[in-house]
Amino acid sequence: MNSINIQIPSLSENIRMIESFIDNAKERYNLEDDIYGNIMIAVTEAVNNAIRHGNSNDKSKNVSLSLNLEENQIVFIVSDEGNGFDYQNLPDPTAPENLEKPGGRGIFLMKHLCDEVSFQDEGKVVKLNFYLN
Repeated sequence: MNSINIQIPSLSENIRMIESFIDNAKERYNLEDDIYGNIMIAVTEAVNNAIRHGNSNDKSKNVSLSLNLEENQIVFIVSDEGNGFDYQNLPDPTAPENLEKPGGRGIFLMKHLCDEVSFQDEGKVVKLNFYLN
């Protein structure tokens, strides 16, 4: 399996490194613009969540991102060193009582942009699958 990995300290400015990682993947695998756009938004959102919520912006904790090319799909795995979270009981960001809240849209957005989203290790690991045509 073809796998590339990057690890960043939990600082929001390190999102730039994630963006160039994704740009390199676009070049390497000739990704189409629409899937590239979805990957860019979903993966940076997942990494942002890992930095902010998972590792509580603690720069001594790292966020890891790996990219695997599997049959007809590209899979990104984001993991943090936090305590995980209850991903089974997330508030629905589209519910009227949550529309004004700033948070809570990230995972909703990821599920919308990816073909599959799954959580592992109590929510410390998120796997984002994108099907390639």
